Amino acid sequence: MNIDMFLKKYKTSPDCVDLDSVTQKFMNDMKSGLSGEKGALPMIPTYCSTEMEIKKGQTVIVLDAGGTNFRTCLVTFDENLQPVISDFKKTSMPGAGQPISAKDFFASFANDVERLIDKSDRIGFCFSYAAEITADHDGIPLFFSKEIKAPEVIGKKVGAGLLAELKRRGHNVSGKKITVMNDTVTTLLAGKTIQDRAFSSYIGFILGTGTNTAYIEKNSNISKLPDINSGNQIVNVESGNFNYSLGEIDERFLKTTEKPEIYQFEKMISGAYLGPSSLLVLKQAALDGLFSSQCASSLTALKELNTIQMSNYLEMPDNQDYILSSFVKTESDAKVMYILLDSFIKRAACLTAANISAAVLTSGKGKDPRYPVCINADGTTFYKTENLKNYTEEYLRSYLRDKKGRYFHMVRIDNSPIMGAAIGALAL
Repeated sequence: MNIDMFLKKYKTSPDCVDLDSVTQKFMNDMKSGLSGEKGALPMIPTYCSTEMEIKKGQTVIVLDAGGTNFRTCLVTFDENLQPVISDFKKTSMPGAGQPISAKDFFASFANDVERLIDKSDRIGFCFSYAAEITADHDGIPLFFSKEIKAPEVIGKKVGAGLLAELKRRGHNVSGKKITVMNDTVTTLLAGKTIQDRAFSSYIGFILGTGTNTAYIEKNSNISKLPDINSGNQIVNVESGNFNYSLGEIDERFLKTTEKPEIYQFEKMISGAYLGPSSLLVLKQAALDGLFSSQCASSLTALKELNTIQMSNYLEMPDNQDYILSSFVKTESDAKVMYILLDSFIKRAACLTAANISAAVLTSGKGKDPRYPVCINADGTTFYKTENLKNYTEEYLRSYLRDKKGRYFHMVRIDNSPIMGAAIGALAL
């Protein structure tokens, strides 16, 4: 079997992805989710609009529960709307290793918030997991992705749970207003800090440990909220939960994850999974005779491979300090490994472009090149995985701009989840 036959058989090449059909399937699933259809994308309403002014000079407490880390700090916007971040602290996300009870989950959060609780009555909580957002801006986790193990927290309000724990410790929380938002929502809101360019709409996109997307939708299109017909609001797509799997190796990899039936799309493109799934590709290639016997033996014996190690090979394939480079014994080994991994990343980029394109097209914006859609992209996987960002932008230009006539402006705003959480909290 040669490389082309392998890529085609196991569908690990971007050529196996019909970008237009995947985008249309994404859009159909989004539409179904807006009407509350079972099995569709969650399409979670946030009750948060972008039609607000950022308040200057007011301090807000910001919490950021990410894929692997929990960050706490204070944020104040100066006269030029530039954020001033202070008293920053980073710890591990509870439940990232061993399973944790609800009591210990909220106690862990409170441990890091206590030092800040008297500094402001406004709390912006960036919660990077699927959660139903209530009308009072709290969040109720629906399920945890990114391998977080906190089953007792499902169904409980995270804002109220945190405040209850702080109250139990003797703090006066009666005047505290806490706003829970998904990280893609806060990333979208961070785009509002760009003051020197006019945009027709905003999108928040994250590709890190996990992946997700948020965009702005007309309330009249959110039929599962029949009582809200005017204006618009940010919708948390939970795009990582898109039901999509391409080939045999993808199916095999899904079965190695904790919950194979959910977040299939996330497991095809995000940082927690790209490395481990690419290892299955390399092992299969070894079984199919694409590598020398020595290289194949090393790959077969390899127990784990993370996304950074996989990307390292594409960055510097001749660096023998990198694990995959050390396995290569022939010129053919080196070439085959590079092509397999590069194709795998390019496929992930094509799927990523379908995700972003679906959000832009569904928003109905970006038709005038003077007023593009601002796409604030965040996440270390997107920016640090070799070629992933470049390939994604190539697909967006050729498909979204050239074929669909939608204009976009991709930006990277530092500390987006923190900045957006502060903006959301101050908007109430």
